[in-house]
Amino acid sequence: MAPREAARDDRDRPAGALRAIAPEGSVTSRFLGGGLGARPFPDYARLTHREYGHRVGIFRILDVLEQFGVTPTIALDAMTAEFYPWLVRHLQQRGVTFLAHGIAVTRMISSAMTEQEERAYIVDSLDRLEEVLGERPRGWMGPEQGESERTPALLAELGIDHVCDWPNDEQPYPMTVPTGDLLSIPTLHDLDDSYALVHRNLPLSSWQTMLTDAVDQLITDGEDTARVLALTVRPWLTGQPFRIGVLEDLLAHAAATGKVWFATAEEVADAYRDCTTTTTRPSPALTA
Repeated sequence: MAPREAARDDRDRPAGALRAIAPEGSVTSRFLGGGLGARPFPDYARLTHREYGHRVGIFRILDVLEQFGVTPTIALDAMTAEFYPWLVRHLQQRGVTFLAHGIAVTRMISSAMTEQEERAYIVDSLDRLEEVLGERPRGWMGPEQGESERTPALLAELGIDHVCDWPNDEQPYPMTVPTGDLLSIPTLHDLDDSYALVHRNLPLSSWQTMLTDAVDQLITDGEDTARVLALTVRPWLTGQPFRIGVLEDLLAHAAATGKVWFATAEEVADAYRDCTTTTTRPSPALTA
């Protein structure tokens, strides 16, 4: 299966129509700890580091987003939804939108699954989230952004219309699937808080500079062809009191330009479909 993207020269839309920041939060199961290294069971330090995000960090992030009128898209796994119903209710009261995020962060999709196992996994995740949320999510972000070669086709077959796992562009693009209509909304992986601060161990000041520089460059590029900055932040990480200022400063900087649309993943997907033609060409990457 080959992913495909709309030919940029054929996009029927005004320049800048999708110049957006789509903040995404990952609210994931307590069954994997935060940034602390693994220790012998019971690993309370690691488990409670992740739970800090559910108890404190998520509210700090939501409050900052609310300052700027930003509605986040929350990646929510089934086990978290079931174990933290009070948090789900609060998020719904705040008007957030949700991406299905699998069953648990420790249960990642991979090619080691059979097609039957993977289909059952996706259906189970969507069914359980629908039971808690009262509606079936339209979008998907896999745990640890894990996929098999079949995942896009299965997601589209099962009613998902946008996926946020592929960091290979700065614009949405349609994916070729046997049935359904699946749009990829790429994430900027290098700006992901966990990748930058935990895996690459960058200083906080460097991450902040990267974020503001990215906004400025994408605004410039977006004058000719619209861009999306899908930024993933985690409550247990960015929600810490000494990091939250970076997010606040970023949103203030973006808002002050007057050229950024703060959009949910669903809004980006809908806007793309509203203003593009169906002309496509093969993507040069990830062809199987």
